Amino acid sequence: MFEFAFVLIAAAAVLAWKGIRIVPQGEEWVVERLGKFNAVITPGLHIINPIFSKVTYKVTTKDIILDVPEQDVITKDNAVILANALAFIKVTNIERAVYGIEDFREAMRNMVQTNLRSIIGGMDLNEALTSRERIKTELKTAIADEASDWGLTVKSVEIQDIKPSANMQNAMEQQASAERERVAVVTRAEGDKQSLILNAEARLEAARKDAEAQKVAAEASAESIRLIAQAVQQNDTSATFLLGDRYIQALQRMSNANNSKIVVMPGDVVSAVKALVGGSSK
Repeated sequence: MFEFAFVLIAAAAVLAWKGIRIVPQGEEWVVERLGKFNAVITPGLHIINPIFSKVTYKVTTKDIILDVPEQDVITKDNAVILANALAFIKVTNIERAVYGIEDFREAMRNMVQTNLRSIIGGMDLNEALTSRERIKTELKTAIADEASDWGLTVKSVEIQDIKPSANMQNAMEQQASAERERVAVVTRAEGDKQSLILNAEARLEAARKDAEAQKVAAEASAESIRLIAQAVQQNDTSATFLLGDRYIQALQRMSNANNSKIVVMPGDVVSAVKALVGGSSK
């Protein structure tokens, strides 16, 4: 009799021990009774029926960081870029998170990847590389409703990295190099063009100035001739003196020349000069 009572007491102690559950802070546990959802127990001490009830899921209530793997994404202009992200989610409805989806973490990763491909696929390369804030906002909006159906709240989504693929980077570098070379060629051609224009303008200006100088010289020569002619008409003495001086200088140069052997001079220089200007020798 004593042994039977001891067995009953021991069995009751074991059952009581198995029925005691201490939930740590930051977690909530799902209790099922006879295979059906019964309750969610929060942090603290709880006693459950160890025969008909059991803890089936232990869910964290802290913010969950989901690292979305890097993937190839094709943009609207058929460029291939690499993109990955971080999603910060929180379980706000334990029952939905446990029974609404088989693995909410994997589901959220796949949903972020799918929507990220869709959003970037609607952009061209330059837009995708410079629109992180827009992509982040659209991505969070796209996954928020679905996450809510699974008892999750999307706290934030961050674009961890977005960059062209290795082949695309190589193509972009070649394109940039070609563009720099094109700009250099255009700049050199423009410089040569401006140089030719400036040289032509300089030659034109020089020709214009030369023509003006010749015109001025011709006008001065004409005016000089006019004045000399007028002076000659009024008084041939000045003309006689000028021509005589020039005549004597010419004779001197002839006498100083190396090939000059004999210099013939008129006997009456004054009469000869007057004869040149049409004057009388008397």
